[in-house]
Amino acid sequence: MKEYTGMDAVGLSELVKKKQLSPIELVESAIDRSRKVNPHINAVIAEMFDEARSLAEQVDLSYPFAGVPFLMKDLEFFAGAPYTGGSRLLQDFLCPTDSVLSSRIRRSGLITIGKTNTCELGIQPITEPELYGPTRNPWNLSYTAGGSSGGAAAAVASGIVPMAHASDGGGSIRIPASCCGIFGMKISRGRNPRNPDTLGLGVSHCVSRSVRDSAALLDATHGPGLGDPYIAPSPSRSFINEVATPPGKLKIGFLSTTFDGKPIHPDCRDAVVDAAKLCEDLGHHLEEVSLAINVEKFTDAFTVLWYQMVTLGITSLPALVGKVASEEHFERLTWEIGQAGARYTGVETLTAMSYMQQLAGTMARFFIDYDLLLTPTLSKPPVKIGELVYKGDLEEYSRLANGWVPYTPLANATGIPAMNVPLYWNEENLPIGVQFFAPYGDEATLFRLAGQLEEARPWAGKLPTFTKTP
Repeated sequence: MKEYTGMDAVGLSELVKKKQLSPIELVESAIDRSRKVNPHINAVIAEMFDEARSLAEQVDLSYPFAGVPFLMKDLEFFAGAPYTGGSRLLQDFLCPTDSVLSSRIRRSGLITIGKTNTCELGIQPITEPELYGPTRNPWNLSYTAGGSSGGAAAAVASGIVPMAHASDGGGSIRIPASCCGIFGMKISRGRNPRNPDTLGLGVSHCVSRSVRDSAALLDATHGPGLGDPYIAPSPSRSFINEVATPPGKLKIGFLSTTFDGKPIHPDCRDAVVDAAKLCEDLGHHLEEVSLAINVEKFTDAFTVLWYQMVTLGITSLPALVGKVASEEHFERLTWEIGQAGARYTGVETLTAMSYMQQLAGTMARFFIDYDLLLTPTLSKPPVKIGELVYKGDLEEYSRLANGWVPYTPLANATGIPAMNVPLYWNEENLPIGVQFFAPYGDEATLFRLAGQLEEARPWAGKLPTFTKTP
């Protein structure tokens, strides 16, 4: 079906409801596309093609995404499907049940055709697990697709599905969205169901080619599950209606350096300047700003929380397969981070959490004067495959990783929403994303601006050519 890769999920579902296309046609198109491009990019690591074909024969046309193919990241429980988290520990584990979010995704009418690659336990900004191998950037196969939702982003960018499930604990939606040239919304803490969520860093939503797909899926999934620790403010109306609503004249602060004023790669600086100019042309007011963020303190506090999340995973996940955690079950980086996280005291954890709460106040005060904050998504273009592979020095690895992703963790630490928008490609034809932050609970303004930017400079029609640098 030639038009499959040129349409978004909302458009495909409308054709299904009008009976101009059948769900089985869409599923077969997604399977054909996956078989054609996945050998190049290694995005889909578990195929569920037969199950998808069966589901396509019994679609309820009243569902918002009736019959549209979808992919789940291999870090979310989805009943009957493999769940490995990119780890050897879980390579033979099948999910016995859905997460609350997965059950809502099913009820939206989406048909899951497989699961996507992720780094082990989702802890890196790249997707190169030892278990499955690297996911490659469809714009240039020598480069990373980003992480940890790299499989999802590469699959969407290459047209296997119009959108895919993704999650974000430090940038794992926005980083691969930037690398692969697609849209990625990190939603507010508590917007979608997530329990347990001990530290409040992570959210689950999607990556997509169109803005309205992201909004329409959020309409179908948002709201807390029973007992969820965080609850975001209820939206005043549907998110998809926001996409078509003019944002008005926004006051946007922007950064073209790191938070502490250090220079970044010229491509990423140019992408922000270009986005700021586009926003000005659309009638918004832009001001270059600085933020009162102590980068060293932030990095130290985030490291405490991030490492302990890994420790929690290492100690709890073996129970799923009746094993006791040991070094042989995990990659070296994962194991060493877990060991480091176990050495932090309760006081150090509470101190880090207290700092993040103070930082949330800093951002809330910033948004008294500004509607949005614009930054690069990354400090330099996508790195090459193998460039961020762990080589045994945890301090050096952290320096390199944090240096590449200095911006995205801010939204996770403070709970605020942020989106990657694909407006810029460099001379090497690699996507260079920009990121907009909004006040807590205000996805509406982000969707309005994203809809306006998408209309002004459409990106959904761009498809990669799967080239490779020698």
